[in-house]
This record gives sequence, C-alpha cells and structure tokens, in this order.
Amino acid sequence: MTKHKDYQAKDVLTMVADYLPEDQVKAVTEAYDWASELHKEQKRQSGIPYIAHPIQVAGILAELKMDGPTIVAGFLHDIVEDTPVTLEDVVDKFGPVVGRIVDGVTKISKIKYQDSKVQLAENHRKLLLAMAKDIRVIIVKLADRLHNMRTLDALRPDKQRRISQETLSIYAPLADRLGISAIKWELEDLSLSYLEPDAYHKIASMMSMKRDERMAVIQEAIGQIEESIDELHIEDVSVYGRPKHIYSIYRKLVDKHKSFDEIYDLSAIRVLTENLTDTYAVLGAIHAHWKPLPGRFKDYIALPKPNGYQSLHTTVIGPSGRPLEVQIRTYKMHQVAEFGVAAHWAYKKNKGSDQQANVTDQSEQVLNMIQGILEFQESAEDAQDFMDSVQTDLFVDRVYAFSPAGDVYELAQGAGPLDMAFAIHTNVGAHTTGAKANGRIVPLDYQIQNGDIMEILTSPNAQPSRDWLDLVKTRKARHKIKSSLKKRDRADNIQSGLDAVTKELFDQGYEANDFISDEKLQAVADTFQSGTKDDLLAAVGYGDLTRLAVVRELTKSHREALEAKEAADLEKRLLEEGGAIKKENQPSKGKQREAESDVVIAGIDSLLVHLAKCCTPVPGDSVTGYITQGRGVAVHRFDCPNIHAAQKAGERLVDVVWADPNGQRPDYTADLTIHAENEPGILNTILKSLNAKTRFIKEINGHVTRGGMVQVQASLGVSNLAQLNGIIDSLSATHSVYDVKRTIH
Repeated sequence: MTKHKDYQAKDVLTMVADYLPEDQVKAVTEAYDWASELHKEQKRQSGIPYIAHPIQVAGILAELKMDGPTIVAGFLHDIVEDTPVTLEDVVDKFGPVVGRIVDGVTKISKIKYQDSKVQLAENHRKLLLAMAKDIRVIIVKLADRLHNMRTLDALRPDKQRRISQETLSIYAPLADRLGISAIKWELEDLSLSYLEPDAYHKIASMMSMKRDERMAVIQEAIGQIEESIDELHIEDVSVYGRPKHIYSIYRKLVDKHKSFDEIYDLSAIRVLTENLTDTYAVLGAIHAHWKPLPGRFKDYIALPKPNGYQSLHTTVIGPSGRPLEVQIRTYKMHQVAEFGVAAHWAYKKNKGSDQQANVTDQSEQVLNMIQGILEFQESAEDAQDFMDSVQTDLFVDRVYAFSPAGDVYELAQGAGPLDMAFAIHTNVGAHTTGAKANGRIVPLDYQIQNGDIMEILTSPNAQPSRDWLDLVKTRKARHKIKSSLKKRDRADNIQSGLDAVTKELFDQGYEANDFISDEKLQAVADTFQSGTKDDLLAAVGYGDLTRLAVVRELTKSHREALEAKEAADLEKRLLEEGGAIKKENQPSKGKQREAESDVVIAGIDSLLVHLAKCCTPVPGDSVTGYITQGRGVAVHRFDCPNIHAAQKAGERLVDVVWADPNGQRPDYTADLTIHAENEPGILNTILKSLNAKTRFIKEINGHVTRGGMVQVQASLGVSNLAQLNGIIDSLSATHSVYDVKRTIH
C-alpha cells in the first residue's frame, strides 16, 4: 500500500501556522475545537474516534497549502450530516464562504430517491455543481475521499469494491482534470488494491524485486544528464528519478497486453529548471547525448493538457540500451503538475489571502471544464444522465482540432465533425451538411485526429437527422440533436406515448381507465422529473422513457398493497408457523444428464459420480472427491468437513476438476444460511434480492432464533460460483442482513 502520513491535530495547526495569517490560524483552531466537541461520542467503522477523520482531511488540505476557509471546512465537512448542527450554524460561526464549501460537500442523505444509484448520482451532481460555484468544494471532497480510501479495510468486501469503483470512475478522473496528481495517483493505486488485489500485490512485489537493478540504471542516467547540463552552464537545476505508480503499470499490462518483463519504463527521470528557455536547452542536450525514440516526444508546454499540466516528455535509448522516459519542466510548472488548481492559492505572495475562489479565479482549462458541467446540468434529463454526461465528456482523453481561422477546440477522443460543429455553436451543428479535414471532404463518421484543421459545411435548409445520434461521441452533441428532434415531432410523440402506455396496461391485465388520468400522469411525471404530463408522454413516444417504467409507476401503489398482504401472509407462514416454501421449477434442458458429465476424474473411467448434498459444490468451487461403496465418487468442496473426516477414516481421495468451470446448466444446487434483523418485511426483502439474481429458488424456510434474529435457509439453483458470489454480495449489501454463509449440512 502507498505510505502516507498520519496527522495529529497539532501537526495540522503547525503546518497552517507556517503560511496562513494569524486570524485564519485562529479560525482553523476554533474549527478543530468545535469539530472535536461535536464528534466526541462518535466512532469510525474501525472503532477509532471519529475526529481522526476530519483531522486527516484537514492535514491533506494543509499539505496542499489551501487557504483558511478550506482548512476550516476540512475539519467541519461532516458536522451537518452527522451531528445536530445545521448549515446556518456553520455560516453564523465561520461565515458564508465556509458554509458554501461545507454545503457543497455534505451528502443529501435526508432526501429519498428511487434507488441507491439515483441517490449516488444526485450526490455527485450536487458536488459538481457546487464546485462550479467554488472549486474548493471538490478539493475538500477529494481529501475526504482520499482518507476514506486509506481506511477502507475497515469495511465489508462488497463495500470496498463499490467505493473503489466509484473512486476510479469519478474521483480519480476529477483529481486528474484538476491537475492534482499527488491525489490522483494514490486514489488509483488504492482503488486497484481492492478491485484487483492479486494484480496489485504482484506488480508491487515485482517492482520491489527489480528495485536495485532499476535504481542503478537511473543513477547512471542522472549522472550523465547532470554532466550534459553542466556544459550548458545552467544554474539551479534539479535532476532526480521517480518510480512509476502501480496503476499506470497495470494499465500498460492490460491495455498493451504486455508481460511485466516487457515493461522497461518502471521509473522516469524528472528535470526541473528555473525558466522556460532552460527546459528546451536541457531537452536539446539530452537528445544530443541519447537517441530519442520516434513518436515519443510530447510538448505539453506549447500545448498544455486540459488540466493545465505543462511539461516536455521524451523517451530516449538510455543506459544499457533500454528506453528511458525524461520529463522536463520549470519549478512553477511542477507545482501545477503536482497540486493542479490548488496551486492557484499563491501563499508565498499573498500570505493566504481569503480570496473568493469562484470560476473567474481559475485557469482557462478549469474554467472550460466548469462551463461544461453547467451546460450538462441545463440539458440533462435526470441526475444519472448528468453523471453519464460528465463521465463521457469530461473524464476521457482529449483531441485538439483547429478551425480554419486558427481557433483551438478541445474534444473527447473519438469525436467527429458533428461533435465539433455543436461545440462551435448549436446553429452550426443543426445546419451541418458535411465537413472537410485538412482541406479534404470527410464523412460525418470520421474520427478527428490531433491537429486536424476542420471546416464544417452548412446549409440554412439542413436539419438534424435521427441517424446523427449514432455518429456523435459527446453527450453535448447528443443532447442538442435529441432536443431538436423532440421539438419537431412533439405532437406525434405525445399521442404515441399515450397509446403505448394504454397498450402496456392492457397487456398486463389492468383496466387503463383506472390508472390513466391527468392527475396520475402528472404524479408520474413529477417522479421521473419529466416536467408536465405531456412531456412524460412525449418522452415515452420518443423512446427516452420506456412504457414499462411508466406503467410500473402508475400501478406502484396498487402492486405494493397486494405485495404487502402477500408478504405478511408469507412471513406468518414461515416465521411463526414453521412452514417452508418449495418451488418446483421446470427442469432445464439437459438437466437429466448424470453428474459425471459435469466433472472429470483423474485416471479413472466408468465410475458413478454425484455432487455431495452436504456442501453443495457448484462449478468454480475447488473440489475433490472420494470413492464410496455402491455410490461411486462423491464430489465435495475442499473446505467440506466430511472430506477431512474421510481422510482420517482412510478413504481414498481422487483428483476431480470441473469439465467446465463456468457450468453446463443453470441450476446446480447451492444452499445458503442468512441471518438478519427481525424487521417487518425482511423475508420479502430477501426474496426480492434472490429473485433478482436467479430464476431457480428451490426451497425457502426460516425461523426466529432465541436471540430474536431471523435465520433463513435458502436452496437455490445457480450456474457457477461467480453467480453464487454475486447473490451473496447482493444479500450482504441489504441493510438488515448481517451474515450470509454457504450451508454445510
């Protein structure tokens, strides 16, 4: 794991005292005292006092040299959510700037949404829109997420994976777009350690084994570079080696299908200079000393990355004939490269002035990103659509194209002429008839390359076509095209939507007149945030919203009333009367085959085979077998107690493997034991979770234990271990379920 400093409160206060004015240091101290008092009875999941988390967040922000209000918000970012304090209390005590930052970071957990994915998307939308008002919101949130990732080992494995995936999808790209590489790399490495632990530890181990050899090559290269620079008589130059991060190596292994031994650039050399002229002089000296690899030189000084990153990158044939990556930049560029937008607080010059960190204070690149966020908010249909837009358009690699007039347009990689046309202006996009790339006519499905000079051809009579939706890469262009098509065909879409909803109600056995009314349709429109009832029906007619989703919402209260009655009857039957549910599923095709077709027995033919009922092995399980009199070979899981008993009894074990680890049928029996809190509807909740993951529920029974908990025994049909693990993860994620285990009979 990445090593990091564990801060104490006094460490944070000492750090801020070095660069903040006295009044801001006083505010930071008061914020810590208040947070410590408010959180004093609370504990983290790991059992340590909760105040440790705000201290670490504030420490990370202090390392970034953030201003006073940001450090204060770091200490207070959880108090509105986790203590009785209100946002108004924060504003009264520390002012509107701190209040704005805390409000931006606070999760909106008190609002109820349809599902956790929608709530998560809404949380992210609030965060990103608050960031558009004050960039410090996202910096505090990144520090908060970084410390949570550092302490993720205290959570359940399913939560570790979910949070790590979210970090890799949202927060690491955000840190990258803001240029805060110091946080980005650690978030990526930590996420990988939970999502792909075997790959992470293997790469870390291999890097450690080759460290001495790698450092010898780097030290030799540094010595030769320093000799070349001495000949230039340049002063105040730093040359040092840096190891590549584990996630970047993992991406090379996966994306380029290389083995670890084929990756030579596990380390790179960095050269820092005082001024711009010296960077190019150093580049010339390095290229004169070593032969550069063709196509591996990048000038990010002349053409910076979207996050403001500037540097010269070159790869040369270095010592021992191996590729060596060298990065050259000024000290100021290095500050931006490491701390990104956080570097815009120039403390050494203004001694931590409490400047308003609004959009106009940011670099042009960050301004462009924030403008994009605001545009997505205006055109998004819901929170999930907004987040999809942000991830698709803002968190991807970029290409740069030029207009004939020389204007530069930054687009998502894979973008085409229509994407650029709508980036120029909506009217240009709407009236596009064709395009030229570098003076040559290209089709509308052409993918723009870096440096292309794109000319968009238009006609006042042209209008968007539905086919264009398949030709655009960016969500912005897609939204504009959809909006135009919707306006043009609105009346037809409303009628088509009404007809579709009516038909779906009829197909499901409902009387349409019982559910379709202006009042009920408007209530559904409010639920889906679709505007008016006509907007809702138009969305169905256009295809943005399915008729099934609308009918489900229209009939929701009716179905819930029926389900509640059925669930109560079922729970009474199982938990109070000790009954059981047995479901006779239709046998799957080929189910009558003997079990010997599922497994292969080493060195033995013509033996009967059966899957043991005591441990219910499924394809993908590690299995073994032993020969039983009159019944052939019994196949057990390796961890089955009966295997150990058989060994002690001197039974002959045989090597057994699955003929297909993915399974040859969908209904291998697997038995689970589930423990949950005795809450109303808990059995119905468990059944819903199971039904969502498998078609084969063979038997369910349950009872209330002496301790007042619910114990449910479930016999399921699954294809393989992967499906079974998915079922276990889904059940474990249920709020009232505290334990799910495979049953040993």
